[in-house]
Amino acid sequence: MNSEVEEKLRRSLADHLVVDFNPGQDLEKLITPQARIVVAGGDGTVEFMVRKFAETKHPIGIIPLGTFNNLARALGLPIELDKAIEVARDGQARAITLGRVKDHIFVEACAIGLFGETIALGESAKDMEFGKLAARLKDVIAAKPFRYELSGDVNGVGAAMSLVFSNTASIGQLPIGDSTPMKSFLEFSVNAGSTRADILARALKSMVLQRHEESAAQVFRFRRLEVKTRPRVRVYADNIHVGSTPATVSAETSAVKVLLPT
Repeated sequence: MNSEVEEKLRRSLADHLVVDFNPGQDLEKLITPQARIVVAGGDGTVEFMVRKFAETKHPIGIIPLGTFNNLARALGLPIELDKAIEVARDGQARAITLGRVKDHIFVEACAIGLFGETIALGESAKDMEFGKLAARLKDVIAAKPFRYELSGDVNGVGAAMSLVFSNTASIGQLPIGDSTPMKSFLEFSVNAGSTRADILARALKSMVLQRHEESAAQVFRFRRLEVKTRPRVRVYADNIHVGSTPATVSAETSAVKVLLPT
């Protein structure tokens, strides 16, 4: 965001109420029950708004202004500003798939174990939350292999450093598979970030070089999975810590609709 982009947004959306993003603001009081919402920002801002209004009838237009724009790319939205504004104003409203774990909605992924700890570390580094970096790094270093048991649409047991259940092709700074919210299922990735060195190297390349390096993970599609681990492992919905295993991970069609190219 800069002054030129802000001026263009205000001019192109002059018939909208323009509000500076504030996650603590009670936005529901500012809008009618089915008003169109247009959100301009990076993945963190965009996905906050999608999660917040996921169970409402609001159509949401997305103008991606971030570094990776994972959700916008997964939905096939244009990255170029003028085209993005056009879709946000005149696009076709369509429901998308969102994930849910431990009663928390996620847009990009649910990550269990090392992968989740690394995403949280990367987000703190990106947002320059220096007060949290030491604790995040400690969590990454402390992550250990665990035994897991899956039941539901995919059944199996094994040992891993990470379990990743994705809804987009990239999570935070890391590529993971071919998933997209346009499909009705999520993807479970085996061996995504199988070692600390592998996952940290890919995360650093993405954060420092802004270049994605593909994962060699094996991928399974599912709608609902039950996950148990020994010992219990921390669970992340996107980059938010939401508790520990056991957990149920499910794909749900959202009530909210995203404005997409016609």
